[in-house]
Amino acid sequence: MKVHEHQAKEIFAKYGLPVPRGYPAFTVEEAVEAAQNLGTFPVVVKAQVHAGGRGKAGGVKIANNIDEVQEYAAELLGKTLVTFQTGPEGLPVSRIYIEEATKIAKEYYVAITLDRSKSKPIIMASAEGGMEIEEVAATNPEAIITEVIEPFIGLRPFQAREIALKLGLPKKLLNKAAAIFTTLYKVYMEEDASMVEINPLVLTEDEQIVLLDAKVDFDDNALFRHPDIMEMEDPTQESELEVKAKQYNLNYIKLDGNIACMVNGAGLAMATMDTIKLAGGEPANFLDVGGSANAEQIANAFKIILSDPNVKAIFINIFGGILRCDRLAEGIIQASKEVKPHVPIVVRMEGTNVELGKKMLAESGLNLITADTMWEGAKKAVEAAKGQ
Repeated sequence: MKVHEHQAKEIFAKYGLPVPRGYPAFTVEEAVEAAQNLGTFPVVVKAQVHAGGRGKAGGVKIANNIDEVQEYAAELLGKTLVTFQTGPEGLPVSRIYIEEATKIAKEYYVAITLDRSKSKPIIMASAEGGMEIEEVAATNPEAIITEVIEPFIGLRPFQAREIALKLGLPKKLLNKAAAIFTTLYKVYMEEDASMVEINPLVLTEDEQIVLLDAKVDFDDNALFRHPDIMEMEDPTQESELEVKAKQYNLNYIKLDGNIACMVNGAGLAMATMDTIKLAGGEPANFLDVGGSANAEQIANAFKIILSDPNVKAIFINIFGGILRCDRLAEGIIQASKEVKPHVPIVVRMEGTNVELGKKMLAESGLNLITADTMWEGAKKAVEAAKGQ
């Protein structure tokens, strides 16, 4: 789960990390009040969306007086902001952040995330802050400093100091910077984050270190431990179909292709999408119905899939274990009665009660395309999509 910049900074402030003063605003009037509460100009008016690249997209503006705050707030609120991370459809701006301006001397990049190849957290830093880290990695990879963190020990003080030293921070600030890095790791662990990113972390003209931006992603599987963070979720930043899928306890992510997938198990779902790609098609979604799905959930999954106008065919690929094949067949039959699919459906099932499931589908009267293997099913789904 992602949170907005102002929410991430609220969390950082609880840990004593240095963030600029600021207030979120949902209306122009609230923006004006926020600027008045700050009591000093200039202030920064920032669009709050779950994506980077806001500055280049016109989502960050400097206001030198109340009139400009009013003007920029009116311009941003209700706007759809398109950045390199949002895709061409953009994201709606339903809130902004009014923050005191910071006099920047130097910008840096710092992030903590999980390196899956090492199965350990890492801290990354670069003296080339303010740039997208992907761009730095592509053009100047040696500028990225990386330290592996032993999870049973944590970020050790000497590692934090070494990062600060390699970044070229003033010597008198090395201990302060190291303390900030270790506190960021504390946030990462205690709040069950999957990523903590500061871009930029800045050295001010009066030689203070400030976290000028903040991006934090949280592990969805750990949110039950953090009801306060769950309340920060902003459904306006997610696709309507993904929000609906969460209500039905389905794992759904919309993609750009035209072949919808309905699979049980994340690993099988990834393999199914890869197989569709190998067969020359493009998956329209990731959809894991899970091992304990019932007929109602499968019906809801069908509704979500068919709500995507790009879908030209559906590939159902189930390995029946906990989710028995007869239960899947029951769900497909029920869903087809409720939704009346208008696109071809390819079904490949294997596992528990597979013969009973196939018998139920054969006797249902539904116009289904069957397959015995995943590769056969993927090829038939690609062919069916091309025929639409």
